[in-house]
Amino acid sequence: MTKDVRVRIAPSPTGFFHVGSARTALYNWLFARHHGGKFILRVEDTDVVRSSEEMISVILDGLKWLGIDWDEGPFFQSKRVQIYEKYVKSLLDAGKAYYCYCDSEDLEREKQAAYKRKEDWQYDRRCLRLSPGERAEKEKQGRPKVVRFLVPDEQVSYYDIVHHEIKREARDIEDLVIMRSNGIPTYNLACVVDDYEMSITHVIRAVDHITNTPKQILLYNALGLALPEFAHLPLILGDDKSKLSKRHGAASLMSYGERGYIPGAVLNYLALLGWSPGDDREVMTTDDIIKSFSLDRVNPSNAIFDEQKLEWMNGQYIYALSDDELCEHLRPVILESGFLNADEIAEKSEYLTKICGLVKKRLKTLVDFTEAAGYFFIDDFEFEKEGLNKHYNSETITLLNHFLPCLEKIERYTAQEIEDGVRDFANNNKIKARQVIHPLRFSITGKQGGPGLFEIMETIGKEKCLMRVRRFIDGFKGQEEKKK
Repeated sequence: MTKDVRVRIAPSPTGFFHVGSARTALYNWLFARHHGGKFILRVEDTDVVRSSEEMISVILDGLKWLGIDWDEGPFFQSKRVQIYEKYVKSLLDAGKAYYCYCDSEDLEREKQAAYKRKEDWQYDRRCLRLSPGERAEKEKQGRPKVVRFLVPDEQVSYYDIVHHEIKREARDIEDLVIMRSNGIPTYNLACVVDDYEMSITHVIRAVDHITNTPKQILLYNALGLALPEFAHLPLILGDDKSKLSKRHGAASLMSYGERGYIPGAVLNYLALLGWSPGDDREVMTTDDIIKSFSLDRVNPSNAIFDEQKLEWMNGQYIYALSDDELCEHLRPVILESGFLNADEIAEKSEYLTKICGLVKKRLKTLVDFTEAAGYFFIDDFEFEKEGLNKHYNSETITLLNHFLPCLEKIERYTAQEIEDGVRDFANNNKIKARQVIHPLRFSITGKQGGPGLFEIMETIGKEKCLMRVRRFIDGFKGQEEKKK
């Protein structure tokens, strides 16, 4: 690449920062980092009615959470109005734009009426044909006015890095408004000016902007500005092939953090929504993604957002963490669950690290820890209903009652010693070890599955294990007494 790469993300703070916007930001960032270029953050906040400080914070927080840093900005369009005015004036002076005094509500009614008649509608340039006297009269009346760009009658053609050659007849484009009556520029004008002023070399954005590109190219040409390169990214669809919505997972990016997803896993997954490294790799480090990233490998076909695939990838990332790293990631979850307070987390770091090592293979998200590891912290847990139906009977209770003395005799309470004790008991009683292991697990954890039982028992400790088995036995006996 012969010129220094400069790309940007330009979100509008009128709603939550969704996965689609995050994917667009990510591809720009990856492209910049791959080529040693610059990634610029620009906030398109000219929609003063719908923009908010809260949504700006959501965008910035989302990018930071994902691990995307920017080299310049954030720049705010609302603070650059004088710059846009200069370019609009140059178009007016050159006869390439004109004032329009039409009432927007009247035009909307005309448009809707035409649509009802199943007719095409396009602004008819009535204000372009005003005489000097008519224009002066409207000015005297103080009529609100917008500035419209005079679209030339020519063909627009350009090369899109993802979609290749694209052509469109300009006659199909109406004279677009480039400045509102309040002096605020519209998206297309501000976008062109900003991209030129910020020396953007590549405009990488979602494919739903592809209809704006011919309009913007016409503005570039009218202003005598050099064009950037364009790349329009495929849409992200739900698993039912419909437009991504909240029910598919198009919630705020930050909600994934709240639901227990690791930023690196989300970044990895988003990178693969429309792009491939060219081989069968799926779980990749951010550095590996940067090294491999190329717009040439972006697929023009729409990508499918698969929540289960994201969950799987998140589980892979969790499992790859060291036990200490996982503990740090789980800190908010443990505090939220009430298992431990901040001081207890610090005091019991060794205990927590051991638990993390036991359960992490079973975690798809960080919040799964509450369900997967609750019995390490709570003695008075609820028993799984299916397990009660299977193990809460006189035969199991007799077996556990018979096994208790063996458990009490174990002095070095390690996983190996516990296992040896269980297997010796099974051999002496001519039963299979699993006939002891399954009810023992259930009485100690309330669950039928989980990490290795003997490691669980070592971690929980001898006294608590004995207490839980006795409680299970006593609970059944008490229930039987009530039946009599």
